[in-house]
Amino acid sequence: MSPRSALNRSLLALAGLVLLGGGLLIFFAGLDVYRWHGLVPPAGWPLTTPADVLLGSADRARWSSQGWWWWPAVIAALVLTALLALWWLLAQLRRRRPGSLPVGGTPPPDGVELRDRALSDAIAAEAGALPGVDDAAVRITGRPAQHRTRIRLTLTPEGAPGATLTALCAGPLSTARRCTGLPDPPTEVRLQARRHRAHRVK
Repeated sequence: MSPRSALNRSLLALAGLVLLGGGLLIFFAGLDVYRWHGLVPPAGWPLTTPADVLLGSADRARWSSQGWWWWPAVIAALVLTALLALWWLLAQLRRRRPGSLPVGGTPPPDGVELRDRALSDAIAAEAGALPGVDDAAVRITGRPAQHRTRIRLTLTPEGAPGATLTALCAGPLSTARRCTGLPDPPTEVRLQARRHRAHRVK
């Protein structure tokens, strides 16, 4: 799992827990679960009966008496939270493909770059020609300096997974490394068998 995926999952899990907790509080209070089941919530527990509100008159008066700085600080915190949420959303929508890969190292010595789609098409074409491979699809993701190769191979009924992986590493991946001068990136290979109709015996 990449650091970006781990961060996204952690933030989503945290947001989910907060929303779940708030929803359960509203649900229990709206249905008056505490009274019907004889439960005693902890002291200061919010929303215990259907008539409760999250911020009562006494609380509003108490917070309003804190001084002139209180509400501007609250508004600033809310605006900052909204901006961070918007930044996170835009970060998810950004392209996750490297675009161009430097040829010969980072930075490229002669300013030569290779489009990631051209490299993925070349790897797919060479991988699709391997024995026992019916179809190949390649996708390169990540940043130029830390890209990742994802390969999906569809094997023929006669294809052997072990031999195919060995031929893939010695063939297309070795060719890509030799032509670009880049170190071996993390590579994920998924193998699947081509479906074929069963033969009937008469």
